[in-house]
Amino acid sequence: MITGGTGSFGKMFIGAALERMDPGRLIIFSRDELKQYELRAQFPGEDRLRFFIGDVRDRDRLRRAMDGVDIVVHAAALKQVDTAEYNPFECIQTNILGAQNVIDASIDSGVSRVVALSTDKASSPVNLYGASKLCADKLFVAGNHYASHSHTRLSVVRYGNVIGSRGSVVPFFKEVGRTGTVPITDTRMTRFWITLDEAVELVTMALSDMEGGELYVPKIPSMRIVDLAEAIAPEAELKVIGIRPGEKLHEEMISVDDARRTVEYDNYYVIRPVLADWMEKDTPVKGTPVPEGFAYSSATNDRWLTVDDLRRLVEKSP
Repeated sequence: MITGGTGSFGKMFIGAALERMDPGRLIIFSRDELKQYELRAQFPGEDRLRFFIGDVRDRDRLRRAMDGVDIVVHAAALKQVDTAEYNPFECIQTNILGAQNVIDASIDSGVSRVVALSTDKASSPVNLYGASKLCADKLFVAGNHYASHSHTRLSVVRYGNVIGSRGSVVPFFKEVGRTGTVPITDTRMTRFWITLDEAVELVTMALSDMEGGELYVPKIPSMRIVDLAEAIAPEAELKVIGIRPGEKLHEEMISVDDARRTVEYDNYYVIRPVLADWMEKDTPVKGTPVPEGFAYSSATNDRWLTVDDLRRLVEKSP
């Protein structure tokens, strides 16, 4: 089952899951009947799909939808930074209390594995959206304590801006670029960048690797906002408008404090839980501890996308 399954990630994950995981059933749980209707039309004749209208704020509906479910991917969220700043109660209802409902329903229903989607804005958050997702991250990790008597295990994946996702800056830049002017909040601004395919790969990897409580962070490139504007609208003039409410100059996925519990692998990092009494005491720590003082920031990343790289990615995006 995937919550928020009609979103950009959900649609990409559904196709990958049907092809690679061969599920007996794949449940799409979301609020919008029109989006479910449109998504159903993309998979004609696919009898493994089940569509549940529901909201993660409704614990009883979640429990009903999870009956007989083995795996849950939690992608439902209110994710617009400025919207959360002006509608904080709604953000908390969905992103925090909704996360708690998913955890409780998963444990009560005997779900085996749960992976929740997080965001780079949850590391050292400065806006409500990031703070709400940090709370959700901690709830999913701590949920393993509540589930320690059962076989339910919960983990988190955290990544940056997704090329081609709904609400992405890419379609906005394409639209305003036609006017001859592109608004830029700050010419120094940087962001992490990941494709939908890479996000799906991260989640499927976590589902097969997790023991419970891990927070997976992929090694992905950074990009400069001015380079993205150049890639999308090379003829347009840049207009600096200032940083918006709740916005950072640079994003971060692992803070210096979190780095003390972080181990490195070839293609990703894992932030290990503070306490993990659900794990076997003699389970060896895999991976290599990161060095003292390490932080994973979009400003100090060792991988960068050029204007040409960005142009190619934008051309391939939906």
